[in-house]
Amino acid sequence: MIKLFVGLGNPGPEYEATRHNAGFWWVDALARELKLNLSMDRAYHGLAARGNVNGQAVWLLEPQTYMNLSGKSVAALARFFKIAPQEILVVHDELDVVPGEAKLKLGGGHAGHNGLRDIHAQLGTGDYWRLRIGIGHPGVKSEVADWVLRKPAPDQREAMHACIDRTLKAAPALMAGDMTKATQLVHTSKPPRPKPPRPPEAG
Repeated sequence: MIKLFVGLGNPGPEYEATRHNAGFWWVDALARELKLNLSMDRAYHGLAARGNVNGQAVWLLEPQTYMNLSGKSVAALARFFKIAPQEILVVHDELDVVPGEAKLKLGGGHAGHNGLRDIHAQLGTGDYWRLRIGIGHPGVKSEVADWVLRKPAPDQREAMHACIDRTLKAAPALMAGDMTKATQLVHTSKPPRPKPPRPPEAG
């Protein structure tokens, strides 16, 4: 079961609306849902909140270290509360997924994502859960650094926020440790098809 939800991003107003902060957006939305207030906790180098869901302690964390030092924050909190890597969910932006879609998985490489790279290093393992929020790819590798630090176009932003609202519905399953159900909820991106309109009554 997930005890620590980590959103990745960069601190500061100039980064707030950029693609790289998709993880912050998700954790902000979860905090609203759980009616928790994130506040600066210097011991964990980030904005943190502790909640109680069905008698289970749950932590929310947004490292304020800048992306490439995210692991310092995650490892500090996880070690203190003895939270195992498999009980951690890291929510981050993902270039290889289109805006509006998300993927949930356990373990794997960091695919060049600086936040994940540091979490791997600080935890000493890649065996934690990731929720990858799609931001799409600029199409050219040399443009990636600029792309992630720019604001998405309005239609992309809308798709990303719709995706966050949808994937938040998996939070109870994640906290209950029902990863199969959580995965189904995250990966079902297509809304159910509308019912066909009823034919007019024959007069």
